[in-house]
Amino acid sequence: MLIDFVPNHVARTYNSDVKPEGIRDFGADDDVTQAFSPQNDFYYIPGVPFTVPQGYEPGGKGFRSPMKDGKFDENPAKGTGDDVFTASPSINNWFETIKLNYGVDFSGGYHMHFDPIPPVWTKMLHILSFWADKGIDGFRCDMVEYVPSEFWAWIIPQMKQRYPSLIFIGEAYQTHQYGNYLFNGQFDYLYDKVGLYDALKRLTRNEWGASTWQINAVWNHHCKDFDERMLRFMENHDEQRIASPDFAGDAWLAVPGMIVTATLNTGPVMIYFGQEVGEPATGASGFSGNDGRTTIFDYWGVPEHQKWVNNGAYDGGQLTDNQRSLRSFYSRLLNICTRHPAIYEGKFYELMMGNERNEGFNEHIYTYLRYTPTSRILVIVNFNRHEQYLHVTMPYELLGEFGLMGEARFTDLLTNEVFTAIEIGEGLRVKLPAMGGLILNF
Repeated sequence: MLIDFVPNHVARTYNSDVKPEGIRDFGADDDVTQAFSPQNDFYYIPGVPFTVPQGYEPGGKGFRSPMKDGKFDENPAKGTGDDVFTASPSINNWFETIKLNYGVDFSGGYHMHFDPIPPVWTKMLHILSFWADKGIDGFRCDMVEYVPSEFWAWIIPQMKQRYPSLIFIGEAYQTHQYGNYLFNGQFDYLYDKVGLYDALKRLTRNEWGASTWQINAVWNHHCKDFDERMLRFMENHDEQRIASPDFAGDAWLAVPGMIVTATLNTGPVMIYFGQEVGEPATGASGFSGNDGRTTIFDYWGVPEHQKWVNNGAYDGGQLTDNQRSLRSFYSRLLNICTRHPAIYEGKFYELMMGNERNEGFNEHIYTYLRYTPTSRILVIVNFNRHEQYLHVTMPYELLGEFGLMGEARFTDLLTNEVFTAIEIGEGLRVKLPAMGGLILNF
């Protein structure tokens, strides 16, 4: 059980009616005459009331008011969650949020006031401890780069000392800062959005210039030395649904990308609810609009997922045969990951360099090995929109390490289909389905 910890901002209409006795709300003790004070919880525009952005229509199409009249009674105005310090943010700013103050003065630069420790830091320590005391397993931390890295280096070690098994997952996008958050900030895992997700989305959409060599760039550059600490996914609450026209228009087109997402390394894999039945997020959905996303701002129906829920029976009785097949694919894939040591703890061996001139290989094919001393799996995926015949070889030194020679049998863990190599040293010939893949145990 993970909680989404949003440390950077709260709602513009924030207040708590369930806080423990004796606890003060954020901002309750602020000096609102100061634009910035290290002791304040928020940033202010003194003496100026907040103005709702032009174009905001309370209850109108695409926008739904957090208050009945669509007005924010806020004087003085506060800074927004996306670091905009004006009483009149635009419709494109995070105008419905207010920024929490971690002791950084943004006026004229980035001036840090971390000694003494700002009140927001200790309040966040109390909040995380409150939930950890209830047995929460960890926290998915929102927009970690909008909060000083010094805060993470301060709070996570304290939390881990008190709760050694606690997990921290960071949503981060600056690849050059990954090492800082993992080793100084002590996050357990980071989102692999700017890297594997972006590369796989381009391949899935068959975009111009998309290439599986971009996958190599992820583990060999963006995530070098900590690839196993990247959380991987093809859908999340911020991104477009695979089945939506904005992404691929067909949930099955994600098969090769999901195989790579789940088996490239030993790190965690995330499946967004409804992904496994091809939820397309069709139409406008409240605040989110018609953008291929499931809204996170409104109570809203998620029709294809609801077919699985089926009035609480969870028997999938309302799903189509196509949706049942898609769920079966996800079920098999995720169970492969948890049942085979080669996937959940094995080494990775890239096979593209040794095969790029072999029959059938192009920039929409990707292949690699995952293995332990007792478990070996060959992964081959095809991002081509047509089936592809391949001749895959493995280096002799690796076959020698495995003690393999002569005939070898390969079983696809997704379909149970068996392939035979008459002489393993000469490689294996396979036919890959369009936008598909093989997970070959041998």
